[in-house]
This record gives sequence, structure tokens and C-alpha cells, in this order.
Amino acid sequence: MWLHHGSSLSHGSDAASPATTWPALAAAAGGVELVNLGFGGGAMLDPFTARAMRDTPADLISVKIGINLVNADLMRLRAFGPAVHGFLDTLREGHPTTPLLVVSPLYCPVHEDTPGPAAFDPEALRAGTPRFRATGDPAERAAGKLTLTVIREELARITAQRAASDPHLRYLDGRELYGADDYAELPLPDGLHPDAEAHRRIGARFAALAFADGGLLAARAR
Repeated sequence: MWLHHGSSLSHGSDAASPATTWPALAAAAGGVELVNLGFGGGAMLDPFTARAMRDTPADLISVKIGINLVNADLMRLRAFGPAVHGFLDTLREGHPTTPLLVVSPLYCPVHEDTPGPAAFDPEALRAGTPRFRATGDPAERAAGKLTLTVIREELARITAQRAASDPHLRYLDGRELYGADDYAELPLPDGLHPDAEAHRRIGARFAALAFADGGLLAARAR
């Protein structure tokens, strides 16, 4: 069984159906059973989520971290690192050797280098099109405000540090699932969420990267 946690992108916002969210498509392609703890607007490194995952049987686990922390402007860099460590520590209490994949944010120009909070774009709303924008100031990164670029760098650092003593921990840059070239071809309709076609692409790529022979979670995927 594959236990996955993420934001509304994992929950399935803008997918065509529950069966065609990217995690559901990846699970079907990889031949694994999915428990999807994707929470729209709720992937906040909450301790109760970590405890629920700790106590849920799983053969492999993935956690997709970042977008909600930025668009909610939830914490600063000083708090982010310890929160990630604490979340992963709790997972390891119940799953000490289960393959665990940390996935950083997909490409999202709104928040790549501009902090949150996110808000609806009033100009777009007046035109009848819901669209999000970042309301932070890029200069605020110096004071510890989070952006997707900052989060990717920190997650890569944390997982590399922990992997020295945790050989079952791996890291995946979310831009390998959906990057700048994908955005040019399949832009995010509201600025944050992938559409149905992008869900299909992300699901296929995750399955290939995680579940194929030699993949990030292949050792326990069957």
C-alpha cells in the first residue's frame, strides 16, 4: 500500500474525476493500492497528520511539502526546517524502514520567488476568471519568508542530511513532475492548480520515477 500526503494538487483540484487525480493515476500505473491523504489547503506539516500517517499501515510513503506553507504564509525559514524534521521523525516512529519519498513543490510561477500569502486576483475576478496571485514581496525572503525556490533548497538539504543515516529516504524535485516547460504547454488555469491533462502527465511521470524498475520507491512497490 502507498500512503501519500499533499495539498489540493494531491487532493485532486481541477482533475476530471476522483480516479484521474495524479496520485490515483500513478497508483494505477504502478500497480499499488493508494491511500491519499491529500488535503486541499491543508498540507501544513501538522503533527496530527504525521501521527495519523505513523499509525497507518503502509508499504511505501510519500509526502509532498511546500505550496500550502507558502500560499498561507504560515511560517518562516527558521521554523520550516525543524517542522520538516519533526514531521519525518514522527513518520519514522511507525515506519522506521519503509521507503519514504519527500517531494518538493511543482513549478508554479506565482510563488517561485514571491512569498505569500496568496489571494484572488481582483482583475481576473472582474473578468469572471478565478485566478490567484502572490501578495508578498520578493525582498522579504531575506527576513525568512518562504518561496517555492527556498523550500526546494531546504528540502534537498534536509533529506540529504537525513539520508546519511536513513538509507530508505529519498528526495524528488517536484519540477521533474511538472516544470517550466510543462507550464508553457499546460499552464495552471488559476495560477496554482493543474488541469486534467496536467494531472495525467504528473501521474504518469510519478509512476515512472517512483514505481518503475529502479525507481525511487520500486523496491517496495509490488
